[in-house]
Amino acid sequence: MLVSQLLNSNIPNLSIHDKPALALGLMDDYDILHLPVLSEEKFVGLVSKENLLDAEDGSIHLSDPILLQQLSVRPDEHFFTALRTIAAHELSLLPVVNEQQELLGVILTAELLKTLSVFLGNEDKGAVIVLETDKRNFSFGELSRLVETNDAYITQLNTYTESSTGLVIITLKINKMEVSDVVATFQRYEYVVRYYFGEEEYANELKENYRHLISYLNM
Repeated sequence: MLVSQLLNSNIPNLSIHDKPALALGLMDDYDILHLPVLSEEKFVGLVSKENLLDAEDGSIHLSDPILLQQLSVRPDEHFFTALRTIAAHELSLLPVVNEQQELLGVILTAELLKTLSVFLGNEDKGAVIVLETDKRNFSFGELSRLVETNDAYITQLNTYTESSTGLVIITLKINKMEVSDVVATFQRYEYVVRYYFGEEEYANELKENYRHLISYLNM
């Protein structure tokens, strides 16, 4: 998904001639901690509530470079770029500008998190399994094959390298909740299963036996 697909044009912007009090008031009204600042219709930086409150001089202007963060993203970039910038600088929003430094809108962090949740398939039901392995042993093809031997398939896969150990941490989401057979398969092939979230087969059997018992008692 591109940044252009996440644009929000309902958030106001500021002029370098505006008073800090106006900026703080707008931030409170829109429940945000940052606002883009323009000079002659060109984006010049991002001002934060924290910087405005920390400014010792009450007469400081928004044109002061000490207040402005040069943070923005282009509309044709992937939304991962926006996510990385927002996370690195703890932003409540990120301005989107074109090559002429014209402000096109912003990406709100709250809306970006919703997009990320959909992207990761959190809306879909399924078990989550977290594995660890050496880099040289990581193979998406093998992981997919092992899952498919249990009549399931991978709906989402994410990895990162753990800095303290150098291990690849693999998070899998599969298309069913019953997870015991898949976990056993991974363990049989010497994958370390850190943890998982799903239903155990024996739990399903207990539920089924309980249902049969209740049906019998009601006869």
